[in-house]
Formats: sequence, C-alpha cells, structure tokens
Amino acid sequence: MKNLLLSISLLMLSACVTKPESVKPVTGFELNRYLGKWYEIARLDHSFERGMSEVTAEYSLRNDGGVRVLNRGYLESDGKWKQAEGKAYFMNGESEGYLKVSFFGPFYGSYVVFELDHQGYQYAFVSGPSTKYLWLLSRSPTVVSEVMDKFIRMSKERGFDTDKLIYVRQK
Repeated sequence: MKNLLLSISLLMLSACVTKPESVKPVTGFELNRYLGKWYEIARLDHSFERGMSEVTAEYSLRNDGGVRVLNRGYLESDGKWKQAEGKAYFMNGESEGYLKVSFFGPFYGSYVVFELDHQGYQYAFVSGPSTKYLWLLSRSPTVVSEVMDKFIRMSKERGFDTDKLIYVRQK
C-alpha cells in the first residue's frame, strides 16, 4: 500500500510537467536571448492571476544553472502590486523551449514555448501542462495585429479555447 501511494504521488507530480500532445516546444532556443523582461499580452484565466493587469515576467540566471522567474502584476481589487518568484529548469536541454517551473517548493509545472520570434525574440507563445494554460508574451506592452492573429490561430489549432482569452491591460 505504501509503495502504491508513493507511486501515485510521483505520477501526480510528474504529470504537472507534461505538455499537451498538440504542443511542440520550439527548437533552437537561446536562453540568453530569452532572459529579461516580458509583458503579458493575453492569457487564459487562472486563480493565481485573476484580476491582475500590467503583468510582467522577468527571467534571469540562477547560480545553480536554472532560471529565476519573477512574475509581477497589479491586483486591481486590492489596489496593490503582487509578485511571485520561482525557478525554472530545462526538461530536455537548453536548445528546446521546454522547462519546468516552480513557485511552490517541490511542485513543478510545465512552461512550453511553442512559438517564438527567433529573429529578435520579441514575442513568445507559451503553454502550461494542458490546454487550460496559455500566454502571449512580448518585449513591449503591445503587439501588432499580425502577431495577435498568429497567436490566436496557432493556439486554436492546438486546442486552446481562444474565445476565453483575457487581454491584459498594460501601461
């Protein structure tokens, strides 16, 4: 019985770092070009970001070889800024946009970059462990309509419910 519970627990923890079958991580990923500040342009709703505007993510190197993640947003209902610091590590090597990220101790979730502006690293389309998690990130607070159209089209093709997208207010 003890071994069964341990196996189930390990399976549940590992399931969080899976990715939707329809989502393939980008290859040719260059972490040093990805580091820095990104603005959240659109997302699917989650309890941990609900009601937030002006959301940003900042990525920097950690001493242990991982990536420091600092998410920040303005919680309108409380009239104050909230932030969460996490850590991320590559799943299959640094040239693939597939990481596991943790904000809560030993629990990790997937961070899958499935589309990226390889030329200038100006936008990224990111999935979590299922099609319930989706983000459009940009180096600037706005994107051109072609990027938004591409994000919606590619996300819809992969099974995300783009009718439920939240467009994040940025200043």
